[in-house]
Order: sequence, then C-alpha cells, then structure tokens
Amino acid sequence: MSKAVKFEFTWTVIKSYLTNWNLLYSGLCMLGAMFTWFYILRHFEFSAAYPLTSFSYVLGVLAAMWFFGETVSPSRWLGLVLIVSGTFLLLK
Repeated sequence: MSKAVKFEFTWTVIKSYLTNWNLLYSGLCMLGAMFTWFYILRHFEFSAAYPLTSFSYVLGVLAAMWFFGETVSPSRWLGLVLIVSGTFLLLK
C-alpha cells in the first residue's frame, strides 16, 4: 500500500488500484478465505469452528518471523503457546 497513490475518485487513481497486482492478489486471498469459512460453517459446529480462528495469531507471528525478519520475544512465544493450549482445551 505504500506504493499506492492517494485515493481520489478519479478514473486514473481507480485504474491504478485496479491494476495493482498486490492489491488484487490480497483481494483474491480474502475471497478464498471467505468461501473457506462458509464451507467450514456449513460442515462443522460453530462452537468447534470459531476457536480455530485464534490460529490466525500464530500464523501472523510466523509470517512476521519468516517473511519480514522480525524477532519474536519469549513472551510472545509464551502467548502463542497459551493460545494453542486454550484452543486445544476448547475443542476437547
């Protein structure tokens, strides 16, 4: 988004957003996530499916570490362990 121009309702700016491949790819990923969530809600109980959304925090920390080279502090690792443990207990 740092490379995107300031948004205005002009054809040139709208065209630049529509041809931004990173923005289009992220929109497709969000669309895929939405349909995946619809599938999960159709085939599983909500009380079992919803706690699994907490794994997005785990994936976010792993992505920050692998893709952005961030260091993860021990307190964050502890937080991730607690999230995974809590989710496991909810699903039991």
